[in-house]
Amino acid sequence: MALAQKNPIFGCISWGKRYLLPLREHTDCVMQIVVEHSEALRGEVQVPGAKNSVLKLMAVTLLAEGEYRLTNVPDIADVDTMCDLLRALGVQSEKIGTHELVLTNSGNITPVAPFEQVDRIRASINVLGPLVGRYGSADIAMPGGDDFGSRPIDLHVAGLEAMGARFELNKDGIRATAKKLQGASIELKFPSVGATENILTAAVLANGVTVIDNAAREPEIVDLCNMLVDMGANISGIGSDRLTITGVEPSQLHSTDHEVVNDRVQAATYISAVAVTRGDVFVRGARAEHMEMLINRFTEMGVGITPQQDGLHVTCQDRLRAIDFATLPYPGIATDYKPLLVGMLAVSDGTGIATENLYPGRFRYVDELMKLGAEVRIDGHHAVIRGVEQLVGAPVNAPDIRAGAALVVAGLVATGQTVVSDIHHIDRGYDDLVGRLAGLGARITRRS
Repeated sequence: MALAQKNPIFGCISWGKRYLLPLREHTDCVMQIVVEHSEALRGEVQVPGAKNSVLKLMAVTLLAEGEYRLTNVPDIADVDTMCDLLRALGVQSEKIGTHELVLTNSGNITPVAPFEQVDRIRASINVLGPLVGRYGSADIAMPGGDDFGSRPIDLHVAGLEAMGARFELNKDGIRATAKKLQGASIELKFPSVGATENILTAAVLANGVTVIDNAAREPEIVDLCNMLVDMGANISGIGSDRLTITGVEPSQLHSTDHEVVNDRVQAATYISAVAVTRGDVFVRGARAEHMEMLINRFTEMGVGITPQQDGLHVTCQDRLRAIDFATLPYPGIATDYKPLLVGMLAVSDGTGIATENLYPGRFRYVDELMKLGAEVRIDGHHAVIRGVEQLVGAPVNAPDIRAGAALVVAGLVATGQTVVSDIHHIDRGYDDLVGRLAGLGARITRRS
């Protein structure tokens, strides 16, 4: 086996042609979320559009000229960052109200993604496929984003290389070139969401037919496929693990309007908040078919979830029951759900085990949860959580988007006051988390 080498340019570990994203440091944020022990949450909360979908939808506006109107856009910092990145590439953007975004591709695209924008958001890697597929080149700095371990882009690279793209690394990042991509049969070693998205968006303009086997099949992938089809792309197998893309000419693609799918992770956040406070809330816009496995785990813990026409009615009357669970690719338990489930286990009756199969480093928030009195032991990619009767408020730091939200939820059932710092992470992925929880009766505020 080859020895791991420290990449002197990117500060990441590389195994041969394995490209790993570097770990990032984040600066302190002066804003904080203050949470006090809250009674049972009650009422109704609206689930906004999905962060993990809208950023990819924005990226595909690079494929064809025209005006795109996206609705149900979440009001989050990552959308603003993606607007900045697309503006640097040549796509203009305008917010209409809070949840509508108009993007205009006038055809004057410069396929160079500058470090200043790319470093702020991992989803910037999603411009790679459209740029290579439409313009034959892409210069992209290594993406930043959440710091919960190195995340490889080698599946992205291998898929595009199979279609004829060439890659080189330099001091500024990654450069891809291709005279004209050719359809190919690509089997992913792992159903990577990002690799599926980049191969898919590159393939819509490639010569011939591209088949992606073991493709990711998350609802956000389906959302992306639906928008591409509306733009004129030829895609079959949508929602399955085998996508077949027949390339079309650039003149056959056009702009379109699209409504962003609702955010299943934000939905899960409100469900977990209802569960720990033993509340009664209608989560409008939550879709049971997008979170079946998670709903099963919630039910095992004692949460009552009733699907209705426009969302989920969520109730919980008794102390939660401990369970074991493991993260797996969709339709399994997403890694984004895990901090919420671990937080719920922290106040459950009994001992549960959380197994992380996707990102082994994603337990860094546990130290923060333990500041609240949680009893957690980490053993490799397992966390053993023994439920306690009561958490205790304390100052904590949000290490990433989902972990930050989980700490806020935990603060709802901690005695005293929980002060969450570094909330710029939460703002990257949550549309008014504080306001929506407050609307359900939570004792929660923001302060500087």
